[in-house]
Amino acid sequence: MFTTEAQRHGQNENSQDPRTSPIIGAAIEVHRHLGPGLLESAYEECLCHELHLRGIDFRHQVDLPVEYKGLKLDCSYRLDLMVDEEVVVELKCVERVLPVHEAQLLTPMLLSGKRVGLLINFDVPLLTKGITRRVL
Repeated sequence: MFTTEAQRHGQNENSQDPRTSPIIGAAIEVHRHLGPGLLESAYEECLCHELHLRGIDFRHQVDLPVEYKGLKLDCSYRLDLMVDEEVVVELKCVERVLPVHEAQLLTPMLLSGKRVGLLINFDVPLLTKGITRRVL
């Protein structure tokens, strides 16, 4: 159903993607200052501020209607972040990323028609270990 960007483009996992690298850099800066253990909402606000400081275009808490049998329903579903109208970003602060958390990234990607997504878990000692990148 999906592959990592590295698999899709024949790159190793350490290759940088110009769509996601600036977001990851901003998230690392936030984590460097705050560390693990806060609520998701704190990381979201700080990441938004960091993206703003870096001049990166984003929207947060983006309404995402659900379409069911041709009817658009307002189910109060929201994306944590949409960056450059291209990358869906789902933020977490959990001890361990579970399949349901990955689904919380993949489902909005499918609903929004966006192909690139990041799941960023801030509750880790080293943020690079808490980042999952997906391409549909």
